[in-house]
Order: sequence, then C-alpha cells, then structure tokens
Amino acid sequence: MKAAVLPLPVVRACELDEAPSEQRWLIDSLWATQGAGVIGGSPKSLKSWLGLEMAVAVATGTPCLGRFGVSTKGPVLIYPAEDTQSDVKDRLTALCAHRDLTLASLDVHVITAPVLRLDLPSDQRRLSDAVAMLQPRMVLLDPFVRLHNSDENHVQEVAGILNALTELRRLQQTAVVLVHHTRKDSRARQAGQNLRGSSDLHAWGSSNLYITHERKRLKLSFEHRAAPTPEPIYIALNSDPLYLTIDEREPTTPLSLDERVLTALDESRKPITRTRLRTLLAVNNGRLGNTLEKLKRLGLIERSSTGWHR
Repeated sequence: MKAAVLPLPVVRACELDEAPSEQRWLIDSLWATQGAGVIGGSPKSLKSWLGLEMAVAVATGTPCLGRFGVSTKGPVLIYPAEDTQSDVKDRLTALCAHRDLTLASLDVHVITAPVLRLDLPSDQRRLSDAVAMLQPRMVLLDPFVRLHNSDENHVQEVAGILNALTELRRLQQTAVVLVHHTRKDSRARQAGQNLRGSSDLHAWGSSNLYITHERKRLKLSFEHRAAPTPEPIYIALNSDPLYLTIDEREPTTPLSLDERVLTALDESRKPITRTRLRTLLAVNNGRLGNTLEKLKRLGLIERSSTGWHR
C-alpha cells in the first residue's frame, strides 16, 4: 500500500506574509533580512574584515562601517576557516573597542571545528543543528574555498551546496553571508560575473557585496535582488586603532604614462633601458615604445647607448 502524498501548501498571493519596511534589512541598504549572498573580492581586499564588521554590527546593534544602521540586533554565528582563533579574537576585540564595547559583551559565536564541509550531508546537518540551537540573525562562512572539496566550476556540485544553504536560511530564518574569491583575471563589467567558479554563485545571492581595487583604493559595490542598488563607497582599514572604516578621501587622478616615464627618469641617477622601464612601470612594450618616441620628439628625453635619460 502506497503512503499518502501530501499536496504542496498553497496560498493566494494576497495572503503572503509581508515584512514591515523597518524589518526588510538586516543592515540598512547593505544586507537584506534573512538574505543570502556573497562578499566577493580578490585576496587581501578586506573581505574577512568586512564580514566581521557586519557580524559585530548585527550582534551589537551598532551601525556597520559607522553608516549602515541595524534595526534589530541579535546573535551571530561565524566560521572563520582560514584564520586562527587568536587572530579572530584580536580582530573582534579591535572592532568592539572602536565601538567602546568589550568583547565579553559581544553576542558572536565562533564554530571551532577544524573542518566544516558544506558538500557533506553530515556537516550540513551539524551546521543546521548549531543554527537551530543559537537562533542567530546572521551566519558568516569564510571563505567558500575552504568549506568544500567540490569542483567550483561544476554547476551541479556548487548548486548542491547553495541549495543546502538556502534551506538553512529558510528553515532557520537567518541571513547567510558567504565570503568568496574573484578570478585573478577579473574583467567583467558586472562584478558578480568575476566570482570564481560556477555562475550559480552570482545568481544565488539576494544581497551581494563586491570589493575591487580602484586607483589604489578599495571600492565596495552593492547588489540586491529586490531593492535599489546604492552608490558604491570606498573602504579602508584604519591602522591605529584597528578598525574598518569608510574612506572619505578624494580619489587621486592617476599619472599618465608620459608623466610616469618622466618621473622614473627624473628619479634615476643613470640612464634606464627600455626593458627596465617596462618592468618598473608594468606597461605594455608597444605602448611604452610609442611614449618614448613621442617624448623624444618633444625634446623631453634622450636615448644613449646605455638607455633613456632626461
């Protein structure tokens, strides 16, 4: 005898739950309530710092980056897969000190398991049980590459992991923040297309944040599925005391190649070969050759048997 199959639950559209406007954001304009998505960026671009800054903001109810408000604070669960426990503690201590708070008052919980594999059903259950016990408003997993042994470029393998995180978000009603790397040759116009691996990582996020290098600064861009996208901002790590902040400095206009060549020759006490200039300036050989010939025609530089000079 076959077991009875229950029909799928269905309601009219007008009967769907509607969150009050003040509850639509976990962090105002930055991350949606119960949103899932990615903090993407290249190595050493402060992705982990931004994740921890978000965690401290949610746990304490203080503005993230000093600007983006948190309407309802609550516990946060984090798994820092690459950092030592002492490093995590030092960073959280610094972020609390910047807010005139103590680490003891911080409602952030750290998973200390040496390994967490999101591609294993057993570890998915362990994570779900931890979330069910703590009831966090946000789960931070950093970074994705250390959380599985799957092929990041295999759509089905990545989709299996993301589906498990979506189920976690829905069942436990929590936000999920996944830190992930961008490709080394990131050139796509849309930042999410630069994420390493399957395009499903970009499509999955309801809130995504991207950190890119621009004129020797770090630009933070926003992406939301169901809300307007704010203008990008710039962020920096303040060194003393240590905390993540918005970089309000005016961007500097980069020097032209003409100016860079002239500066390099001015600073050198002896002629510089074209090969050496190309290495110093990290510029295309053909473009450098055209610039050198132009500056020579203008009488600004000369060429000798040992190289170029002013």
